Amino acid sequence: MNIKLTRALAIFDLETTGVNVSSDRIVQIAILKVYPDATEEKYMSLINPQVPIPAEASEIHGIYDKDVADQPTFAEVAGDITLFLENCDLAGFNSNRFDIPLLMEEFLRNDLYFEMHGRELIDVQNIFHKMEKRTLKAAYKYYTGNILEGAHDAMNDVEATFEVLKAQITKYVGASYNSEEEDQPTLLENDVNSLAEFSTFNRFVDYAGRIVYNDENVEVFNFGKHKGLTVKEVLAKDPSYFSWIMRGDFPLYTKKILKEIRSKLTL
Repeated sequence: MNIKLTRALAIFDLETTGVNVSSDRIVQIAILKVYPDATEEKYMSLINPQVPIPAEASEIHGIYDKDVADQPTFAEVAGDITLFLENCDLAGFNSNRFDIPLLMEEFLRNDLYFEMHGRELIDVQNIFHKMEKRTLKAAYKYYTGNILEGAHDAMNDVEATFEVLKAQITKYVGASYNSEEEDQPTLLENDVNSLAEFSTFNRFVDYAGRIVYNDENVEVFNFGKHKGLTVKEVLAKDPSYFSWIMRGDFPLYTKKILKEIRSKLTL
């Protein structure tokens, strides 16, 4: 079953120097853009991270320092990426927790702007974990019956992710899902809004999940000693917490969001 689209959906994957959203860099990006008429367009680029790639990371994705030495930096391809993703919703495998936050970090690190407002975000891993709880390789085998060859090559992973997403739509559209937190079952529908909502575990404010919305749609901290408390009450009773986060090893986008929340509170 093909996914019903009202605008282009961009399925993307990053290969990186590591898994720390705040400090690691992109070494490869691959994007598969699917249009409402089912036509497809691809973009892929190796990226010079301007830092050494750790051996343990290279062993996973097969990209070494020599492979990116003559490749463009993120700043040099950022315009192409922005243009390619224009007016697209986004999808990926573990993208809500990793790929999107890290992509935002790269833009902010280079003082560049990337508009996220109004985009729907589908995380295929979250759909999979809610339904089956496995990995991409297992998901590919489970849903397609085939063995995923060349895992951790960005474009192979992108294409596998799209195949899994289409198979999930075929398998689950029309099925109901009852979480422990819900009284009424959720009926999964074949549209981007429904898939994005279903594939989101928490309503993140900052994409890295450090700040989330509570049931009253108020921003609350999602980590540390103030977990579960609203940003407003924490900043009021513990102003130094703001400074601690600003000085700490937190994602730039988290800091940006916190500054925006704080500025509204002091208006």
